Amino acid sequence: MTPPRRIAHLDMDAFFASVELLRYPELRGQAVVVGGGHRAEPTVLPDGTRRFVKLRDYAGRGVVTTSTYEARKFGVFSAMGMMKAAQLAPHAILLPSNFDSYRHYSERFKQAVASIAPRIENRGIDEIYIDLTDVEGETRVLAQRIKRVVVDATGLSCSIAVAPNKLLAKIGSELDKPDGLTILSMDDIPSRIWPLPAKKVNGIGPKASDRLATLGIHTVGDIARAEAAMLQEHFGLSYATWLTRVCHGIDDREIVTASIPRSKSRETTFSRDLHPRRDRAELSERFTMLCTRLSEDLARRNLVAGCIGIKVRFADFDTVTRDLTLEGAIADARAIRAAATECLRRIELRRNIRLLGVKATALTDSNVAEREAPWSQSEFDFDMNDATPVVERTG
Repeated sequence: MTPPRRIAHLDMDAFFASVELLRYPELRGQAVVVGGGHRAEPTVLPDGTRRFVKLRDYAGRGVVTTSTYEARKFGVFSAMGMMKAAQLAPHAILLPSNFDSYRHYSERFKQAVASIAPRIENRGIDEIYIDLTDVEGETRVLAQRIKRVVVDATGLSCSIAVAPNKLLAKIGSELDKPDGLTILSMDDIPSRIWPLPAKKVNGIGPKASDRLATLGIHTVGDIARAEAAMLQEHFGLSYATWLTRVCHGIDDREIVTASIPRSKSRETTFSRDLHPRRDRAELSERFTMLCTRLSEDLARRNLVAGCIGIKVRFADFDTVTRDLTLEGAIADARAIRAAATECLRRIELRRNIRLLGVKATALTDSNVAEREAPWSQSEFDFDMNDATPVVERTG
């Protein structure tokens, strides 16, 4: 007899902010916002204490990477404009992002979980699905054990939910945050799932949520009680059928332990608009970093790219993209930068630049173990005469 499925969803609590608090434990319990760039680095005083930047002192166009739960009480959430966040929580502490550190702790918590339950679906830097169906042990005890190994490996807390499927596990991991442990069965759907806002279901986005609201449907339970014909009239057969299934907790998706993403990208929005000529040194440095980071991302997943693209957003928000399909797949920073440079050659760079991005697509598995060292800074620059990128090969 096939055992009932036990699928867990583990979500690290305020992950980026929590990693920063490991570095700055004196900020625990305070409203902290991460994402200020290098200008948010704290100052070490002569007595060894640190003076932190306040959010009210920020000036620029950056966005919030994450915030502590104390900051979220003031309405500050990830992806919010930093200037708006400063209006909501001017007293909050501002810290720069440190993605190398976040990736380090991400790998540590996932390795810790894999020591107990190896069937894991990676859903991002701070969340995973775990198949516990064939793992011995009572469900709550297993969940507690997983939480404990995560704390032991990282010093960080997580929230975990165990349910019959991925849909309910995903919803459940948000119910008792932070440091939550939630167990859901199909019998819990009327009492714990139906009272939730419809937008809490992964797959019901803002537009669908707004359209449901115009029909008087605000909660998951409202969807369950709605006439199927009415849902089909407004959303079409496919989406209406899906709504009916999810509101009853039906989800047959399997755990996917290995997958290849469609693309990988790195981009940065500058704190001020950069001119292709006057600011060529800073643009070159940022371009180098983007290509290097993208190369590291590919290497971490053992991937190579068959196509490289770039994105340039100008000060007037006009956005231009260019792509280059390659003869052979690549992963090293030198090759990525060469391809991205060829893309840049096809854009007239005479206006101030707001955002620069590099993207890798047509990804495939690779057995490449080593990458060439990134190009030196001198190998790429923005030509001051015609504002077009040139490659200056050395050696």
